[in-house]
Amino acid sequence: MKYLGIDYGAKRIGLAVSVENIAFPHSVIENDADVFGVLSGLVDKEKVGCIIVGDTRTLSGAENPVTPASDTFVEELKTHVGVPVERAMEARSSIEASRYAEKGDEHNDAAAAAVILQRYLDMRVSAVDPMR
Repeated sequence: MKYLGIDYGAKRIGLAVSVENIAFPHSVIENDADVFGVLSGLVDKEKVGCIIVGDTRTLSGAENPVTPASDTFVEELKTHVGVPVERAMEARSSIEASRYAEKGDEHNDAAAAAVILQRYLDMRVSAVDPMR
């Protein structure tokens, strides 16, 4: 199954897609009035079977200022796409992504989405095969 990873932001949304069990940065889109149409079209075009959205809560599970908007986004997204939408830990994904970025591109939302998606894929594989 192909997955779409999302790094939610109030202004921009980073996107990643999976090939097999590897996540790759895809693109960054504007978080505007067209966002759900764009995402729905991408789900159809890429034949996505499940969407993974980064959970904006802190490592301790506490909400941060963007959490309510992110939660609202996820609930609305579920009404626009015909595939399951799940959450995965987002904490420190931008920091992790920046470690591999080229100089000047340290804040790449698509790379952060790939980190979020890869975490989900790794956890999913580990749950199926604990010896991996």
